[in-house]
This record gives sequence, structure tokens and C-alpha cells, in this order.
Amino acid sequence: MSDVLPQDEVVRICQELIRIDTSNYGDGSGPGERVAAEYVAGLIEEVGLPAEIFESAPGRANVITRMAGSDPSASALVVHGHLDVVPALRDQWSVDPFGAELKDGLIWGRGAVDMKDMDAMILSVLRSFARTGTKPKRDIIFAFFADEEAGGEYGARYAVDKRPELFEGATEAISEVGGFSATIGGQRTYLLQTAEKGISWLRLVAHGRAGHGSQINTDNAVTRLAAAVTRIGEYKWPIELTPTTRQFLDGVTELTGVEFDADNPDLLLDQLGTVARFVGATLQNTTNPTLLKGGYKHNVIPESAEALVDCRTLPGQQDQVLEIVRDLAGAGVDVSYVHQDVSLEVPFAGNLVDSMIDALHSEDPGAKVLPYTLSGGTDNKSLSRLGITGYGFAPLMLPEDLDFTGMFHGVDERVPADSLKFGARVLNTLLTNY
Repeated sequence: MSDVLPQDEVVRICQELIRIDTSNYGDGSGPGERVAAEYVAGLIEEVGLPAEIFESAPGRANVITRMAGSDPSASALVVHGHLDVVPALRDQWSVDPFGAELKDGLIWGRGAVDMKDMDAMILSVLRSFARTGTKPKRDIIFAFFADEEAGGEYGARYAVDKRPELFEGATEAISEVGGFSATIGGQRTYLLQTAEKGISWLRLVAHGRAGHGSQINTDNAVTRLAAAVTRIGEYKWPIELTPTTRQFLDGVTELTGVEFDADNPDLLLDQLGTVARFVGATLQNTTNPTLLKGGYKHNVIPESAEALVDCRTLPGQQDQVLEIVRDLAGAGVDVSYVHQDVSLEVPFAGNLVDSMIDALHSEDPGAKVLPYTLSGGTDNKSLSRLGITGYGFAPLMLPEDLDFTGMFHGVDERVPADSLKFGARVLNTLLTNY
């Protein structure tokens, strides 16, 4: 037996993970996840559990282990995180983004909130279970994936497509971007993620007539592309409330007394503080142009020009949104997918949801818990291809003045050490009792 509790080592594990640079540039040029995967596997094997590392490409490594439960008739639960992070430009940060400095009670570094904090929570609980001989009710599949920040082709999607046997018997999963606190109407409220928007990364290619830059050209690909991008980027998508978002907004109204007004959504969003950006992006579809490319010389009109658009779609609306984008692009502009993935929406009900709420209340009695929709995406999208229902639950009790949602992919990313310890205790309670 060991008296090392999850909260005793979660901070150290988080720091050590951050110090391993796993930047994902989306083009295969980054360092990959192999070093981090070996570190994770070492922590797992150190407490007597087997850990399998498997690569989808050289250096693109995933780690998985399975802990047997006491009830073989119970369905398995996947508890997963990703090891990669988005890049960080050192000159923009006030600290070394891979230094994992503990300053002012916070751990600073790329991945502190997305999502090496949750990776550390998972590992600390797993290690505590193994040390103490704690046996969960159901099998728990602990997975640490590569490549989430670029769509999961080398990570969760690869695992689901090539190694589906690893998830045998699993029906539910928990991962990132949920379970964190915000103050709403003076009440600490935890946001449990039960839905996420779909991803449509689109490429626009405009065609025209090549020619000399000094000539009149009424068939200019750059002009055609610029007009298409402007129409798409400035299009006013209507507000449409999914069941999850409606339930969230009703909960906010109950806490604040402010009704949601579709003609003036800011009235209610202003009650949400720093999480307003997260929630505001889930009230409608979005289409944001992110890259323009065309031409090769100042005095040459090119025959084509290209743009990328990051499109995030409400559940069930991917095909409809693509049709509208094609209409907005107009004649002479081809629209195609670079990457697409499904939207998700699951009920804010059931035994797992009840257990997550109970685990939060074990550490923060009386706190409010609301479902919400994530404007981004998680590896739960890939697991859904196996019929696994996924939730976002990386529990953190946060200071009211910390702009937590602004830390995702932001500069000077940081997380309070005490929040990590809180999360480790909550996750330990959940996995012990569910």
C-alpha cells in the first residue's frame, strides 16, 4: 500500500509533461509525441501496469493501458487525453513556454490547460489506483493520443480505425474541455461538456484568366477569391439554439434572472464573464477565413487563388452549411474539404452524468452544474465512430478572475496548482465510484 494520493503528484507530472515539447504544426514538421509517450508509459509501468505504445507514423506515438474492473458485466469507460500541443512563439511569452515554471501558485506553459493538466490528473489517479490496489467497478481504458490539435489522423482516429479492439466493450468516454468552474450570477458553476460543434476545414480555389498585371482583366482569380472570402467571412449566421445550449441558457437565466434574447444575445452573455466567448460561438454556425494564397509575381495575374476557411457547424447542420458556403462563394470558385469531422450532442442525464456531478459536489457541495456546447472539437469525435458516448470532464475549481477559456491556444497559458489538485481528487472520486 502507498500513501501517495493523486493530488500529491499531479503538479509534478503536469510540469514534467509540459517540459516535453510536443508542438503540432499540422504538417508533420514538429517533434512528435514519442518522448512524451515514453514518459507516460514509464509512469504507468512504474506502478506495475502494462502500457502499450503504438505509432501511426514515425514519432507519432499513442499510449494505452486497460485496468480491469470488479464487474465484468459492466461496460468499459475510456478516460483519454492528448499529448500534443499547439505551437508557442517564445518571444510572445513572458516565460519559457516549455519551462513549466510554478509562479504565483500557477503552472505556466504550453499545454497547462490544453491538455497536459488533464493528462496529469489521469496519470495521478491511475497510479494511485495501482499503488493501493483499488479496483474500479468497470474496466477503465486509459488512452493518451497523438495529433488531436490537427484533427487526430495520427492519434485517436488512427486508433479507432486500425486498433478498434483496444476499445472493446467501451460505451462511454470522458476527456477535455468540461468540468471547469465559472462564476455566474454570483454562483460557482461547473460547465460539463455534452456537445461539440462539427469541424469543416474548407479550401476555396478561385479560377480566372492569367495575364499581364498592366492589362485590364475582368476575369481575375484574386478579385474573385477576395469577393468570395468577404461574403463568407461577413455572412450573418442566424442564432439557432440546440437542446444543450437551450438547457444551458435556461440555467443561466435561473441563476441571474436575465432572459435570453436572440435579438440581443449580449444581454445574457454579459452575465458569463470570461466564458462568454466560448458560449457565444455555440449560438450559431461560424465561417472564419484563415489563410489567403495567390500569385507568384507582382506583375503577373495568376490563373488561380486559394483561401482556407475554418467552419464550425451546429449539430446536424454540416451539409446545410456547406451548401450555403458554396452559394456564397459563387461561380468560378471551387469549395472542397481539407478536413471534416462530426458534431456531437448527448444527453445531460444518465448514470455517468450523475456520477460526475456527485464527484464535483464531493469537493464543492452546493455548486451548480450545467451542460454546454464546445465550439471546438475533441477526440471524442473519433471515439463516436465506435458508438462511444463522450463527455468533456477535466474538473477544475478556478479563481473567478482567471480568464481560463482565453488560455486555450493563448499566450502565457497557465493553470492554478490548487485547481489541478482539486481535479485529481474529483477524478479519483468519479473513477472509484462509477
